Amino acid sequence: VALKRMLNFNVPPVKNSTGEPVWKVLIYDRFGQDIISPLLSVKELRDMGITLHLLLHSDRDAIPDVPAVYFVMPTEENIDRMCQDLRNQLYESYYLNFISAISRSKLEDIANAAIGANAVTQVAKVFDQYLNFITLEDDMFVLCNQNKELVSYRAINRPDITDTEMETIMDTIVDSLFCFFVTLGAIPIIRCSRGTAAEMVAVKLDKKLRENLRDARNSLFTGDTLGAGQFSFQRPLLVLVDRNIDLATPLHHTWTYQALVHDVLDFHLNRVNLEESAGTESTPAGARPKKKNKKSYDLTISDKFWQKHKGSPFPEVAESVQQELESYRAQEDEVKRLKSIMGIEGEDEGAISMLSDNTAKLTSAVSSLPELLEKKRLIDLHTNVATAVLEHIKSRKLDVYFEYEEKIMSKSTLDKSLLDMISDPDAGTPEDKMRLFLIYYISSAQAPSEIDLEQYKKALMDAGCNLAPLSYIKQWKAFTKMASAPTSYGNATPKPLGLFSRVMNTGSQFVMEGVKNLVLKQQNLPVTRILDNLMEMKSNPETDDYRYFDPKMLRGSDSSVPRNKNPFQEAIVFVVGGGNYIEYQNLIDYIK
Repeated sequence: VALKRMLNFNVPPVKNSTGEPVWKVLIYDRFGQDIISPLLSVKELRDMGITLHLLLHSDRDAIPDVPAVYFVMPTEENIDRMCQDLRNQLYESYYLNFISAISRSKLEDIANAAIGANAVTQVAKVFDQYLNFITLEDDMFVLCNQNKELVSYRAINRPDITDTEMETIMDTIVDSLFCFFVTLGAIPIIRCSRGTAAEMVAVKLDKKLRENLRDARNSLFTGDTLGAGQFSFQRPLLVLVDRNIDLATPLHHTWTYQALVHDVLDFHLNRVNLEESAGTESTPAGARPKKKNKKSYDLTISDKFWQKHKGSPFPEVAESVQQELESYRAQEDEVKRLKSIMGIEGEDEGAISMLSDNTAKLTSAVSSLPELLEKKRLIDLHTNVATAVLEHIKSRKLDVYFEYEEKIMSKSTLDKSLLDMISDPDAGTPEDKMRLFLIYYISSAQAPSEIDLEQYKKALMDAGCNLAPLSYIKQWKAFTKMASAPTSYGNATPKPLGLFSRVMNTGSQFVMEGVKNLVLKQQNLPVTRILDNLMEMKSNPETDDYRYFDPKMLRGSDSSVPRNKNPFQEAIVFVVGGGNYIEYQNLIDYIK
C-alpha cells in the first residue's frame, strides 16, 4: 500500500478513476529495486503508469516531458547523482523519495543543487518513506538484501568486533525495524532477552520510538498514517530473540518445501534460479559441452500451489504436483478443443463456422483458456523446482539427515552411529556432515570426551570438512550460560508413513525410490515457545527475565514486569542474527 501510494505521487490511489494513469519513470537504486521487486510485478508497475524503471547509476537519457519518481537510499553517491540529474534537466519534475530518513545536511545539498540548476520549481516533493525493509510474504519481512553480510550473525558475533562497528550494526537493524513500525502505524511493546545483541536492539529501538513520539508535531505515529485503523486497538508485541539461544535449528536439514528450496537451491527475494541440466543426448566427441541453461522462477503470493504447499513436507508436495498434472492432463483435450474453437490451430473451414453458432462457446473459451494456461505454467514451474530439490535429497540423502537430526534434537535413540553417518561417502556433502555434527555437539548435554572428539574430527577431516565452525561452536558452547540446560526441542520424531502411494506409480514425474516418506509432528521450536510464553503471558523460566519496554510510557521504571495482563492478539518476532524458513514455518503452524 505504501509503495503504491508513493508511485501515485504520494497520494492514495483512487479506486474507481477510469482515466489513464499519469505516465512516469521510476528511478531506483539496488536497495529500492530489492524492496519493490518482490511486491510489484512489471505489469502492476505499468498499470500504475510506470513506463520505465531504471537504476539510478545507469546511463539514462533525458526525457524532458515526463515526471520522475525516485526511490533511493539517502547515500552520498546517490545524492550526488540526483543533483547531477537536476543539473542536466533530465525530467519534467522530480518526486524524491528516500527509503530511509535523509539528514538535514544532505537535504541542503539537494536544495543547493536545485538552486544552482534553476530547477527548484521542478522538485515537486521530497519524502522520507521509511520503507527500509523487504517484505517477502504477507507475514514475513527481512531487513535487507544488498549488504546483508553487514548485519549477519557473523558480523554481530565476530570476536574481534569493535564497539563502533557494533553500534553501526545495531543502528542499521534499528533503522529497518523503525521503518517497519512506521509503515505498520503501530507502536509495539518490546520484549527481549537480557545480555544479548537483542537487548541492544531493544534499547535503541525503544529510544528511537520514544524520541519520535515526544516530538508530537512531527511524530510519524499520529493521525492519518497508513496504519491507522488497519489493526485492532491492541498494540502488537515485538519479541526480539537472539540467534544464540538456538543455533541448532538454522543448521538443521529440513523437510518442508519452502525451507528446502531455500536450503538447497539458489533462492533470494522469492526468486529461485535453477541450472537446467543440458539433457541426456550425448554431445558428439570434440564438440563443446552444452552450456547449462539458467532459468529463474518467481514464487509469489499469487501462486496458489506455492501458497498452499510451501509448508508441506516434501513428499506431499511431489504428490500434489503429480495430482495437479493429472488433473491438467484431463483438461488438456479441453485446451485443444478451445484452441480449435478459437481458430488458433487450423484456420480453414473452422474459422467460417465459428461466426454463427459459436459465439457463446467462444466467449467461454476466451475466459477459460488463460486460466488453464496459467495453471499449466505453475505446474511446469513446480515440476522443475521440485525435481531440482529431489535431486539434492537423493544425491545427498537429505531425508536420512533430517530424520537423524530430529532424533538427536529430541534425544531419541539413534539407530545408526554418528561416526558411520560421517564416514559414509555416499551420504551428503562435507557441509551436510558438518551441520549434522554441530547439531549433535550443540544438543548433547555432555560434550563428547576428548578421545571421541578426536575420532569425530578425524572422520570429518577425511570427509573433507572444514573444522573452523567446530572450534567456534566449541567456544560458543563454553560461553553460553544455556549450556547447563540444553534447549529442548520437544520429543516428537518424524514418523515414516509407508511408501508413497501415487508418487511411486510408474507414471509419476518424480522417482521417489529410496526416499523416506516422513511426516512431521507438530512441536514448537525455541523461538516459537518464547513467543508463546510472551504472547499468552505464561510464566516460564525461559522467558521470565525478559526485559519489557513500552515506548509510550513515560520514563519511569524499566521493569521486566508486564503492564498489561491480557494476552496479545498480534506479534512480530525478529531474530537478531537471522531467522530462517524452518522457524517461520513453525510459527505459522503454531498460529494455525
